[in-house]
Amino acid sequence: MRNNLVFLLVLICFALRSTGQQIVQPEIPKPQREFRAAWVASVANINWPSKPGLSTQQQQDEAIALLDMLKKNNFNAVIFQVRPQADALYKSNLEPWSYFLTGVQGQAPKPCYDPLQFWVEAAHERGLELHVWLNPYRAHHISGGEPSEFSVVKKHPELVYKLKQGYWWLDPSKKGTQDLSAAVVKDIVRRYDIDGVHFDDYFYPYAEYNGGEDFPDAESYAEYQAAGGKLARGDWRREQVNLFIQRIYKTIKEEKKYVKFGVSPFGIWRPGFPASIKGFDQYDKLYADAKLWLNEGWIDYFMPQLYWQVNNIPQSFPVLLGWWQSENTKQRHLWPGMNSGIGGGEKNSDEIINQIMITRGILPKSPGAAHWSIAALLTHESLRNDLLKGPYKEEALVPASPWLDSEKPISPKVEVENREADLYIKWKPANKSDDFKYIVYTNYGGKWNYTILNYKSRFLLVQKSIFADQAKLIKQNLQSIAVTAVDRTGNESEVRIEDVLKEFENK
Repeated sequence: MRNNLVFLLVLICFALRSTGQQIVQPEIPKPQREFRAAWVASVANINWPSKPGLSTQQQQDEAIALLDMLKKNNFNAVIFQVRPQADALYKSNLEPWSYFLTGVQGQAPKPCYDPLQFWVEAAHERGLELHVWLNPYRAHHISGGEPSEFSVVKKHPELVYKLKQGYWWLDPSKKGTQDLSAAVVKDIVRRYDIDGVHFDDYFYPYAEYNGGEDFPDAESYAEYQAAGGKLARGDWRREQVNLFIQRIYKTIKEEKKYVKFGVSPFGIWRPGFPASIKGFDQYDKLYADAKLWLNEGWIDYFMPQLYWQVNNIPQSFPVLLGWWQSENTKQRHLWPGMNSGIGGGEKNSDEIINQIMITRGILPKSPGAAHWSIAALLTHESLRNDLLKGPYKEEALVPASPWLDSEKPISPKVEVENREADLYIKWKPANKSDDFKYIVYTNYGGKWNYTILNYKSRFLLVQKSIFADQAKLIKQNLQSIAVTAVDRTGNESEVRIEDVLKEFENK
């Protein structure tokens, strides 16, 4: 019996030794999780391209400059507007090339290229998620020239109304409207390697677009009543939008389950919710029952536009965010939209940083925010610097979405090579199609650090030793490393430690 016990202990020791120093150690400090995005608006050439008619090279140079800025400042997502007025900033068989690209609706860039494909690839190379932003109901914007023969205004006049301020709007109650917008979403999700689909606050139009008058859908409502419909007009309108939101969520998941669906509605649901809040009533005026969408989990992330200051009592940022979180019964991502251009200068920096820290406090499990717009980040250098020195000092992963997928990817196979003063770390993915990012952990003198790399990365060169102090008197050796994979829904593989100090200290 004693001999058997000794033999068993020998086998255990041999098994541990044969694993090549690999030990599962999940207590390594994990990377920060936080969604950090900026909106890039194409309508009226607000952000990109800077004006219609730029050459392909000029458009691409501008895009790279924007994405480089986000990468440099530790953002991890961009929300890019690809359908501002029932048109396309990408190659489409369903809708015409956008006026905001070339100055002529239906005319391709010269030389021809696919802007969305370019943005997707460039964003992913920089470790940024790319969310496509579409306007589901706006048919034509007043800054978009005259509707061309390719416009839905001309091709499907039965679906649109001209508003008194010059805008054209698709009728949300029309089956043709819903079919067209759903087909556009399906086409984009199917053909492009995107990470999210995004709608903003435009559902039924703001009343000022029609000179303060009601949306001119009396004929559609009469048809509904003639067919036996019993809902009041406002409830009927809300029901059309509700059904459409559900349909879009289902359409996306049928194509690619990991693609997130997000909506960024007006920041106030209704005045009086909660009690101290006053202001615009989107439920009654835009016919958007955004609270219902959040309650029912018809979205993956909810991004209310909380464009007010912390101390603005009638529209208080923390009060509204706390109320929306109380309505987040399905525990979806709640990432507020912030007006990052508010105030300007140092006041602007203090306000936005305070809002980020409030968000982290109210939403500790899934913090995040989107900045309106990327122009504010470009304009306010002090804001960029303060973000990078403060809340965005460290890189961050987008929070995981366990309701979409909670299965961890398989850890990559790691090898290390000794290269004089450096260590060459390389890895092979266990499942190339599932890996979206890689994290390389390094342990110098007992302190762990991490580097987040994109899906194409296969190696990293690190120093064998670093100085732990500015005077360069204290040297710390690299003791151990680990490499993990992160999939499209944010799940991270098991952490397996490689003890490199013992392996190379005698070489």
